[in-house]
Amino acid sequence: MASHLPSSSLCVWSDVRFLKRKVNLRPIVRNSHGKPFPAEVSRTILELSSVGTLSTPTQDGWPLGIAVPFAVDPHGTPLLFLNHSTSNFALNSKSSFLVQLQQYGLRTPQCTIQGTLQKPTALKMLHSLWENRFGHQVDDDRLFLLSVERVLQMDDFAEDGIWVTSEEYKSANPDPLRDFAERMIDEINTNNREDILRFCNIYLDLDFQVCDGKMLWVDRLGFDVRFSSPLNDVFEARIPFPREVTDEKGAKSSFNCMSQFAWEVEKNFHAADFEKVKQVKKMEHRGV
Repeated sequence: MASHLPSSSLCVWSDVRFLKRKVNLRPIVRNSHGKPFPAEVSRTILELSSVGTLSTPTQDGWPLGIAVPFAVDPHGTPLLFLNHSTSNFALNSKSSFLVQLQQYGLRTPQCTIQGTLQKPTALKMLHSLWENRFGHQVDDDRLFLLSVERVLQMDDFAEDGIWVTSEEYKSANPDPLRDFAERMIDEINTNNREDILRFCNIYLDLDFQVCDGKMLWVDRLGFDVRFSSPLNDVFEARIPFPREVTDEKGAKSSFNCMSQFAWEVEKNFHAADFEKVKQVKKMEHRGV
């Protein structure tokens, strides 16, 4: 994606110092690790998925877990299609809804919504939401809403989860890069492997040279990479963009500028006088 030309033809990266650009930018909303907040991640997962697992009590008192298609309203409330007899379900009962998102086959962020299974009103609007997502209409008696009382967001299996309140979830926005993130990641991992290795070796504070690496995900604040050491240990890290991006053009421009600057540092055209990422997580028994 990046062509290694003189920096003046691409950006003024080396003149303004990576991650220390003194320009007038609005503050980036993120957590302490440079990532979107869990509420935003949860909203993004639901926007990009169309099937989840509902666990809800039936009339005989037993909980039943089933995979169901769903859409979301503007506040992220799941609209569920239950292709079962409505008499089997205990309405207005506490339920949970698990939604997972595969990221390049290596990581599965997920969120679990806890709430109450209800029959919806405002059916005209909900039918429109359903048709926009799936291209067809459904019967009113098969549509249900799950109120959002709280959300548990997890970055992957066996990771610690973070609880998100209903207010945090509903007020969050899904990531603006979500609709093309997977395509961009495929392009970079296919055509820009050398850039990913260079990013890890230049922008991360490591005591070894990275042997292999892949981009896992990209969002408005940066991207996640998974990489291996010469001893075949596997790690993950977060590499931030120098500033927030809001569209595909901005994401690719930032990637190209970072690539060009990393190449210049690697070739000793510029000193690595910026703060490297120190937050690196070792993975257990997972490949790259």
